[in-house]
Amino acid sequence: MTPALPRPRLFTLAWPLFVEFLLGIGVGVVGIALAARMSDAAGAGFALSNQIAATLFIVFRIIGAGIGVVITQNLGGGQQAGAERVARAALGASTWIGGATALLAFFGATPMLRLMSAPAEVMPLAVPFLTVLAPALLLDAWNAAMAGVMRAHLRTRDTLAVIIAMHASHLALAIPLMIGAGPLPALGLPGFALALGASRVLGVALHLWLWRLRLGLVPRWRDWWHAPRRELAAMLHIGLPGAAENIAYRLAYMVSVSVAAHLGAQALATQAYASQLMYGVLLFGLATGLGVEILVGHLIGAGHWHEAHKLVRRAMARGLMVSIAVASVVALTSPWLLRLFTQDPQIIAAGQMLLWMTIVLEPGRTFNLVVINALRAAGDARYPVAVGSVSMLIVLAGGSWLLGIHFGWGLPGLWLAYAADEWIRGLLMWRRWATLGWLPHARAVRRRLRAAQVV
Repeated sequence: MTPALPRPRLFTLAWPLFVEFLLGIGVGVVGIALAARMSDAAGAGFALSNQIAATLFIVFRIIGAGIGVVITQNLGGGQQAGAERVARAALGASTWIGGATALLAFFGATPMLRLMSAPAEVMPLAVPFLTVLAPALLLDAWNAAMAGVMRAHLRTRDTLAVIIAMHASHLALAIPLMIGAGPLPALGLPGFALALGASRVLGVALHLWLWRLRLGLVPRWRDWWHAPRRELAAMLHIGLPGAAENIAYRLAYMVSVSVAAHLGAQALATQAYASQLMYGVLLFGLATGLGVEILVGHLIGAGHWHEAHKLVRRAMARGLMVSIAVASVVALTSPWLLRLFTQDPQIIAAGQMLLWMTIVLEPGRTFNLVVINALRAAGDARYPVAVGSVSMLIVLAGGSWLLGIHFGWGLPGLWLAYAADEWIRGLLMWRRWATLGWLPHARAVRRRLRAAQVV
């Protein structure tokens, strides 16, 4: 018997995800604003170290991209026991990957910052920040794995509650640790990292409680380090291409950040402040894309191809309209928003120009955020990385250097490269979905689930 269609609508899943991402961006804005109050060099160091940490965390995508997809497909196909085995395997795999990235950040902070062309005045601030930030990568891996399992079970409101608790505790600790309060000395950027680590410990504890309460899942000691081959292979089938795509993008983006650093501390600070506001613009597309992935995974597991196709087309139409509207609002209010970070008139003027460019950039990004997640949920995980990596290498990375430095266009050249890359990849992904290139992969997923049910 074919399982029933998942009841939640896309908006029901997307709005908690949107709020969750918004809170994450909000904490980042507060952090970079506090750092910028110390100096523009501190603001640049904060942004550069966070970029390196985010790049290292992309390694988690080796399994992270596959956790939710494999679980939703199992649940859609009525394989509850299979979904539980994947959840336990995800926990063990995240320990190994999170631990490895934490060690790399701790011992490799200085060489990685030098590789990023960190200006001389930024290095003394960025190195200790990244070093103290390193252990949080392991904690974030556990939290991400457990949250992915909860979302796949359609528990997005529960994950939102955990995120609220984490970010609230992070800010409550970060402000006094960074600027000092009473007997507490002002620790600067390392204070932000210490507060982040403490909040992630709270997050792990809350996720464990919710696993027991909502899912009836209690991790055994063995689950924290053991990753069974069968479940790991299923996650890697989706996760490896997804990770490769994310790693390719992050590395190409890091080239552009390195170009910004090459332009000087002022340009790097401008890039950091404008990028922080740009992240706020893409939140709706990001939440929509993840919601689409969850629902499409359930629909593919249940064998409902037509419903999945209609869902993605509707999500794309709404996503394009909203991305243009939000980007326009941010561009119009950019003179006031940028003053949250700096009073430097040159940085504000340059940042305004970049944020006006997001009106062109963000609709292209929406194609990627929505359609790539849908393709991955349908089992078509290799096409995005095979096609997208070429654009990332040539258009994003190469274009950043060519337009930003060779032609001397500076930061606007970088952002023009961003827009060109997003549109090229986005239109190619949409063509793949619209022409049903994903359908053979979806049928293969359904056959695999039926075979597992027989066994």
